[in-house]
Amino acid sequence: MNTDSGGPSRWTKGGERVLATTRILKLLGARYRHPVRGTERDFVVIDAPDWVNVVALTPDGLIVLVSQFRFGTDDFSLEIPGGVVEPGEDPVAAGIRELREETGYEGRPVTVLAVVDPNPAVQRNRCHLILVEGAVKGNGVDWDADEEIAVTAAPVEDVLAWARAGKITHSLVLCALFHFEGWWRARGV
Repeated sequence: MNTDSGGPSRWTKGGERVLATTRILKLLGARYRHPVRGTERDFVVIDAPDWVNVVALTPDGLIVLVSQFRFGTDDFSLEIPGGVVEPGEDPVAAGIRELREETGYEGRPVTVLAVVDPNPAVQRNRCHLILVEGAVKGNGVDWDADEEIAVTAAPVEDVLAWARAGKITHSLVLCALFHFEGWWRARGV
């Protein structure tokens, strides 16, 4: 936006430097200059790979859920399957892969419900919200070394009620369920 209309100005990026590198993300210092005020500041930016979250819907109207321990909250989290999109990997292929690896479920067709910015204030990655229909239990799981997952499935209306009641608290899972609910209701279910 331009400032003549009273909207915010687009800051000019001057450069960035790596502050720290971990196995899952880079922490960057990004220098920006305000075009009107002329002020310059360093901002912290998290450079992480894109993510994918999968709403897997079984033929009998259940949503596949996973429960696992999360280190950030130091607690268990009820979620839908998901994970990292590998470099060069198509997000839909990543969603199919993560669903199979975490739960053993597979299905078709696959639809992209939405692509969202997890936290644009500090993160530059995107989260791809995928719907897999006709999800059925196939072969076993293939967890990462640090994964230990309980897999369940519950009726759509129960899962949506749990989301509204605070039983599901992962914000990107809630976002996926919000987009899924629109799709679900449009089908007159």
